[in-house]
Amino acid sequence: MPDPAPRSHELVVRVDAFAPNPGDLAGLRDLPDGAIPGWDGSGVVVAPAADGNGPRVGERVIFLSLDAAGWAEQRAVPHAMTARASTALTAEHLATLPVPATSALRGVRRLGSILGRRILIVGATGAVGRVAVQIAARSGAHVVAVARDADRHRELRRLGASETHRSVESVGGRVHGALDLIGGEQLVAAYGLLDAGGTVIALGHAAGADEMFPYGAFVADPSTANRSITSFFLGAEPDLVPDMTYLAADHDLHVGPLDVRPWAELGDWVAEGGPRSGGRVVFRVDQA
Repeated sequence: MPDPAPRSHELVVRVDAFAPNPGDLAGLRDLPDGAIPGWDGSGVVVAPAADGNGPRVGERVIFLSLDAAGWAEQRAVPHAMTARASTALTAEHLATLPVPATSALRGVRRLGSILGRRILIVGATGAVGRVAVQIAARSGAHVVAVARDADRHRELRRLGASETHRSVESVGGRVHGALDLIGGEQLVAAYGLLDAGGTVIALGHAAGADEMFPYGAFVADPSTANRSITSFFLGAEPDLVPDMTYLAADHDLHVGPLDVRPWAELGDWVAEGGPRSGGRVVFRVDQA
């Protein structure tokens, strides 16, 4: 592919690493031949934006753009979606942050003040859920983490969870708010746990199943009034650079084990269905 031709508000990044997201993989079937997939990653600026804004040449950055083209040696990306990153963090660690960690931060923030409140996170061992547990705990929440794999519950408690469960159905008591990464029956159950004024944020749909709410689910009484479910799309969120910069400087944020591979293996990995067995899969770009 030819080198990117940046517009005035775009800088050119030498891509060092990227971590494919479920949405990246789901969108492959709709891309025309010759398109370059990939929403996000990490790298170093090799050409600044012509309008004079954004990071300068030589600075390490993380980047995000839903226009794709991130699975490449170089990428043109808007400076409004590019954040300076710590040089003390590896390119592989940084590559896991833009979509999942920024989504988690924005999702938790949507719940408002959570100090001293019970917050439910469904799908807590995924890339988004793992960060959400840490951010919610730092914010003073009593974090109720749901993850099917009980062997990972001890790890979730180390990250800040106060309770761990294998399913929403085993959670007792009401919650102020919830982040749901799974969808399907787990989203329905999470909604049923909301206290009055509470919200479930639908951040993911890993179950790939319909949500079937029983009759009466939306009939409120004084204890369940004003409950809501809201959708979430990171691409519609404004002013992301400050949050991305915060995440890219956070040395205490645990992203979990990484399965780092050379990017020459990307095609085979995609053809196999994008298996994830040894941690978050990250591809290191070998520059030509």
